Amino acid sequence: MTKKQLTLEVIKRLKEAYPDSGCSLAYDEAWKLLVSVRLAAQCTDARVNIVVEDLYARFPDIASLAAADVNEIEAIVHPCGLGKSKARDISACMKVLHDTYHDQVPDDFDALLSLPGVGRKSANLIMGDVFGKPAIVTDTHCIRLSNRIGLVDNQKDPKKVEMALWKLVPPEEGNQLCHRFVDHGRAICTARTAPYCDRCVLNDICQKRI
Repeated sequence: MTKKQLTLEVIKRLKEAYPDSGCSLAYDEAWKLLVSVRLAAQCTDARVNIVVEDLYARFPDIASLAAADVNEIEAIVHPCGLGKSKARDISACMKVLHDTYHDQVPDDFDALLSLPGVGRKSANLIMGDVFGKPAIVTDTHCIRLSNRIGLVDNQKDPKKVEMALWKLVPPEEGNQLCHRFVDHGRAICTARTAPYCDRCVLNDICQKRI
């Protein structure tokens, strides 16, 4: 089985196993997903979803968050960890959205990358989940499972994993595949315990490399 064939079979099986996979960060506007994904660094999505309720109650839109004192933002988001740097990035990002993009989140990948605190993972998430465009989000689950299954070869650099997957994954499947990697990584192919290979839908095709 070639890597391409393996990839297509993985997509097929995970789609059947996790038909409703999606982003676990709660949001109803694009800018809120930008905020949440920044807060999610080294923090659980569940905690982020709780913390942002207080943040949005105090600052309900881009303009108010852009005008907010960064110390007040930090006081609200500190339960997510790294409060000072996250508050600084969120403040700077909202200022750019307000001043440059008229309170709109751009639907261009390079424009998203230019925003403070936004890296490739965040930009891809916005492109895929908000704008429905081709995207590959190389979070820790995607990187770990891609290596273990055998889609990439001992590659841990997020951008290199992303570039390798672009060559294998049909553009329309990338975003949802990454969400399904998260669900599969949490439920079956776990990192903190031995993977439950006996219950895995990929057991007979997985390379089990790591």
